[in-house]
Amino acid sequence: MVGLVHDLAEYEKAPQECTLTEAQLSTALFGPAPALFAHVAEHEGQVVGCAIWFLNYSTWDGVHGIYLEDLYVRPEARGTGLGRALVAALAAEAVTHGYSRVSWSVLTWNTPSIEFYRSLGATAQDEWIGYRLAGRELSALAARAR
Repeated sequence: MVGLVHDLAEYEKAPQECTLTEAQLSTALFGPAPALFAHVAEHEGQVVGCAIWFLNYSTWDGVHGIYLEDLYVRPEARGTGLGRALVAALAAEAVTHGYSRVSWSVLTWNTPSIEFYRSLGATAQDEWIGYRLAGRELSALAARAR
């Protein structure tokens, strides 16, 4: 799965930003308090795709939801239905546990993924703009905490 995440970073034109290690992912998935979950897709005995996700919470709905952090299927296995199967598995998780939604983000230039998500019936949340604090800015703001 670590290799798949690095492949995704390469696809998203940001390989230098991906520093995930096997130890980190193992701890997040299987440590004493796992807060990360994953599904994998196999093709001909090889893991060729993954959906990595965690729970979020909707204060408006009053229940959890699933946030899909990464969905990736290797190019040679695309078109086989594995991506759809991974997202369907997350939908089943949500329905089984009474979660209100599955959500994710996609880069604006990633037209193939946008078309794929639309084919699933997903709707774009165009009225929202994602923000992130990281690196120096995160540290600087943290230093101002009381």
